[in-house]
Amino acid sequence: MTAFIQSYLGTGFGWFVAHLIYILLIALPLLLAVAMIIYTDRKIWAAMALRRGPNVVGPFGLLQSFADGLKVFLQETIIPSAANKGLFLLAPVITFTVALMAWAVIPFSAGLVLADINVGLLYILAISSLGVYGVIIAGWASNSKYPFFSAMRASAQMISYEVSMGFILISVVLWSGSFNLSTIVETQKGYYGLLNGHGFNLLLFPMAVMFFITTMAETARTPFDLTEAESELVAGYQTEYSSMSFALFWLGEYANVLLMCTLNALLFWGGYLPPLDWAPLYYVPGIIWLFAKIFFFFFLFSWVKATVPRYRYDQLMRLGWKVFLPVSLIFVFLVSGFLMLTRYGGGA
Repeated sequence: MTAFIQSYLGTGFGWFVAHLIYILLIALPLLLAVAMIIYTDRKIWAAMALRRGPNVVGPFGLLQSFADGLKVFLQETIIPSAANKGLFLLAPVITFTVALMAWAVIPFSAGLVLADINVGLLYILAISSLGVYGVIIAGWASNSKYPFFSAMRASAQMISYEVSMGFILISVVLWSGSFNLSTIVETQKGYYGLLNGHGFNLLLFPMAVMFFITTMAETARTPFDLTEAESELVAGYQTEYSSMSFALFWLGEYANVLLMCTLNALLFWGGYLPPLDWAPLYYVPGIIWLFAKIFFFFFLFSWVKATVPRYRYDQLMRLGWKVFLPVSLIFVFLVSGFLMLTRYGGGA
């Protein structure tokens, strides 16, 4: 497609237009998916509480998220009089933009990726780390005690779990031998001659479980939603926000949740590969397998939110620093030692 457009528009401008089209092909469906995943989230919670959930706006309530978006859009944007107006408005933009940027390196199928760079995993870690700035700026710029307390709590939580997440990912990188996400997916073929996915590897399965829990903490989902603990912090760092500025935080949060579900699928459960290394299953397009796995992990996120009570903050930090960090370090040694003895023949 790029060569076709360049043949009409020239090399430089044609490349720009082609990649702009690629970006829109990712961003626009992603925004639609975020709207529908909010509806799905509410339906799952309702089913687990034996309620109906959204069922009025549109058939089966499918237009409820769009009605909520319209309602938020029509509200007045209120900026506290003592707030730092520039930073106050910039914070939700940072959160939302960063949530979209990470999708540039996600392989939706074999060869179907916007930027197939060799350091794709490092790129995602760097981009996801920038989300902390949106949170801390929002709390500070609001010039209110409770949003600021929530922002400090949220930044400490996100940074803490990024440490253990980094060591978990080192195990995956060691086994795959690459930071490229497409390569990481391709190296998950044929465990025990039948199964696709690092999660079926006995050494990496504990890392898969820890990574799933860490992604819930990283996105501040229940039971780790201490940033929005209503009984303590009103509504968290976005307390003073309204209208579209609040909606950007909302959309950014769900875009991050979708990203973390995607990373769970890509890094440990075969990504766009079918679950079984069986020839007929490869006739199903890889993007279908990836979307099915993303939905499965999103269902788990919603299931946990509907059933598990919130942690205390000291329990949250203890889990991150005293459990996940040492265990992930131990598995880095186990995985590297196993690879030295088997793959590299015990060489130094």
